[in-house]
Amino acid sequence: QVQLVESGGGLVQTGGSLRLSCVVSGFTSNHYWMYWVRQAPGKGLEWVSSIQPGRDLTYYADSVKGRFTISRDNARNTAYLQMNSLKPEDSGLYYCVGWRVSYDYWGQGTQVAVSS
Repeated sequence: QVQLVESGGGLVQTGGSLRLSCVVSGFTSNHYWMYWVRQAPGKGLEWVSSIQPGRDLTYYADSVKGRFTISRDNARNTAYLQMNSLKPEDSGLYYCVGWRVSYDYWGQGTQVAVSS
């Protein structure tokens, strides 16, 4: 069965860093767009970053440009989100998503909390 498992969340102070990981099973992640999406408490879903299959082109929300980096390790079927210079407004539940045409798969999320 398809499964995406996020990890790496935690509590950090403003200016700190975290690296989120998303381990994929059940499909080949390098054939899919991989997304990171987050949800702050009481807020809606917000797209954070995407990486394109094949060419591995990357895209970022304006709010995280210059601070976050999305990447993938095809051999390990894993996607990553390196988060630097974290701000309190980055806090929330971070989801890893795989998408290809008619299919999308979501992980369970990992919590990120940034204290002032």
